[in-house]
Amino acid sequence: MAFANLQKVLISDSLDPCCRKILQDEGLQVEEKQNLSKEELIAELQYCKGLILCSAPKVTMDVINAAEKLQVVGRSIASMDNVDLEAATRKGILVMNTPNGNSLSAAELTCGMIMCLVRQILPLMKDGKWDQKKLMGTELNGKTLGILGLGRIGREVAVQMQSFGMKTVGYYPIISPEVLASFNSQQLPLEEIWPLCDFITVHTPLLPSTTGLLNDSTFALFKKALLVNCACRGIVDEGALLRALQSGQCAGAALDVFTEEPPRDCTLNHENIISCLHLGTSTKEAQSHCGEEIAVPFMDMVKGRALMGIVNAQALTISFSLHTKPWIGLAEALGTLMQASGSPKGTIQVVMQGLSLKNAGNCLSPTVIVGLLKDASNHADVNLVNSKLLVKEAGLNVTTSHNPTMPGEQGCGEGLLRVALAGSPYQAEGFVQGTTPVLQALNGAAFRPEVPLHRHLPLLLFLAQPSNPAMLPTMIGLLAEAGMQMLSYQTSVVSNGETWHVMGISSLLPSLDTWKQHVTEAFQFYF
Repeated sequence: MAFANLQKVLISDSLDPCCRKILQDEGLQVEEKQNLSKEELIAELQYCKGLILCSAPKVTMDVINAAEKLQVVGRSIASMDNVDLEAATRKGILVMNTPNGNSLSAAELTCGMIMCLVRQILPLMKDGKWDQKKLMGTELNGKTLGILGLGRIGREVAVQMQSFGMKTVGYYPIISPEVLASFNSQQLPLEEIWPLCDFITVHTPLLPSTTGLLNDSTFALFKKALLVNCACRGIVDEGALLRALQSGQCAGAALDVFTEEPPRDCTLNHENIISCLHLGTSTKEAQSHCGEEIAVPFMDMVKGRALMGIVNAQALTISFSLHTKPWIGLAEALGTLMQASGSPKGTIQVVMQGLSLKNAGNCLSPTVIVGLLKDASNHADVNLVNSKLLVKEAGLNVTTSHNPTMPGEQGCGEGLLRVALAGSPYQAEGFVQGTTPVLQALNGAAFRPEVPLHRHLPLLLFLAQPSNPAMLPTMIGLLAEAGMQMLSYQTSVVSNGETWHVMGISSLLPSLDTWKQHVTEAFQFYF
């Protein structure tokens, strides 16, 4: 997936000036426009292939489908709650974020909210009233803090609040015991966290499984705890929170995010609620970090140097390495050969051999899919972002396997890639020769020397026919009749009574009708 032609970027939110400067210093054109309506955003994206934003505007399905040139969306914070990630993925649009830029600022705000709740810091003297006795607090030392989500921010909160003598427990299914031990926390199931904790703070992304996670049922299990949410809107059911505050089941809450922002529901003005205006990233340091952390990876991607911060296409992450790039070209080429065999259905087997390809399956398998689908009528926009999604809709199943040992044949270098259609004779295998992908065998017939599959080589026409000495003159004559030249020619060894002929031709064949009179099978393979 190439981004070299991504020349113009729209910054649609208030970001630190360093973001614009980094992009411009690297040669990109930058438009900076804020407070855009949906219609205005769509209009701007008719001229921009990249979009960078923070909290606004919302990049909805309508925006994504209307923005025909859009290739990349970068959000300068970790969460993606204002980007329709599924719609972007389906259209093959790469989505990036900055998972580290605002971590410390968001963690510090969370800790500050805890302090405000426990010591009632925010109430001020009004009309000269001195209601000291009403503002009785409690110490943090010895209390238990439950952290829902032990990612970067959750871990930072744990470390900081432990300095007050708090015990920290958390819920994060994907974390290992070794990582938990590194910041002195304990993993517990949710049903044990609710009745155990004096404080609960939320640091999970908004997912179907976390939407409304704090609801009437969970509040009913509270130990009259204090709740803090500086993470994502929608995780706390605000109606359930109000009911829990009114009943005393929840002793107090501090909210930095709301289902609707700014909130119009005045029922949240409960005396035991502390509210902020979505200030998790509102520090000078966080703004600078986030602006830089989205601009630098953005330019690394455009210049082909590296790929970091990817949200919806992890297959791309290793595709930028010098070792992987030629294998990417080979995988797409072999997938295209399978597609040219005639709209394959069923299971496509991707087999890698050799230690050098041990961790390449996550990248090479989706690339084979790109080759399989890219010339199909309904998949013109297939790429490494959406290939896994589209292949299922095409009725294909792709299996990936790795064998660390190499086959007995010589000359395969450090690895071998094989793509086969299960239950049929169709299979192609190749390897990388230096930096050039080459085809070693097709349907069991080996090529000596191998067929180069580099993109700068001419169009390749693959033909299978019983061995016939008159084949080459016949082909040259047919090409001349069509006004074309043969630029290269190779044949395979005989396999099952057939020989494969591979010709580099000067232009696309106008029709296969004439050729079908002379060959039993025809593939067209275009670069």
